[in-house]
Amino acid sequence: MTSTTSAAAARRGPDRYHRGPVRWVVLALAVVIALAMLSPFAIMLLNAFKGPADYSANGPLSWPEEFYTQGLATFWSRTHFSIKFWNSLWTSGLVALFAVVLSLLSAYAIGIGRVKGRVWLVGVFLIANMLPQEVLVYPLFTMAQKVGLGNSGWSIVIIFTVIQSAFGTYLLASVLGEFPAALVEAAEIDGANRWQILVRVVFPIVRPTCSVLMIFFFIWTWNEFFIPLVMLTSPDTQTVPIALASLQGDRMLDVPTLNAGTLVSLLPTLVFFLIFQRTLTRGVTAGAVK
Repeated sequence: MTSTTSAAAARRGPDRYHRGPVRWVVLALAVVIALAMLSPFAIMLLNAFKGPADYSANGPLSWPEEFYTQGLATFWSRTHFSIKFWNSLWTSGLVALFAVVLSLLSAYAIGIGRVKGRVWLVGVFLIANMLPQEVLVYPLFTMAQKVGLGNSGWSIVIIFTVIQSAFGTYLLASVLGEFPAALVEAAEIDGANRWQILVRVVFPIVRPTCSVLMIFFFIWTWNEFFIPLVMLTSPDTQTVPIALASLQGDRMLDVPTLNAGTLVSLLPTLVFFLIFQRTLTRGVTAGAVK
């Protein structure tokens, strides 16, 4: 038995992914790519604690001469960051929740309900993901004004719930299209209705995918700029990306304050990602296994 195994291993030869120079080349490339991706964040962190005079004299790549925190205080007070932070938090959280629920319901009807023209419906959702926001902003703004949601965070919640759920529906409909019909038939034989099948049979299986979608929807909505800039016109309704844009003037730009603001604005999404990193990893792995 042992000789047979050794002979088979000898015929296969060395594992090229774990031995030899190829492994070190791949590792070196991965390190170089990681450093290239992290370098903008390192430069931002370096300049967030650098004074304007120090930045003008020594440039963006020099080490700060002193630990300068006035940029953080200036950004916080000038933009009323606490208000912007709360606006981004509740709108992004509601969009993530509502978009996942809407995606699941739509995908359940298309993938398992087998509605007529399901292929065309999935194609429509795919095309909807490709539309640029510049095409959508004028009709969205007009409709928001007519229904009384102008300059309201709820307009952002409704708009991005629909936009994000288009992607979520396309993804989940593709997954549920391959859902084992035997599980649904067994649940129907046991007397389960459509809602019970969704809650007790379908959702536990696609829950990892829904968790990944919720994380992505939250981060995507948090980073949105163009549509919130058009829809939200007063400072008390605006979000964090708009607060960052307000630091840039026509003729003057305080780079250290802008870097400090970018750092403060990035921290919530970074913390959110670190908290749900395990959920994201489990979701991607479960989806890959299925």
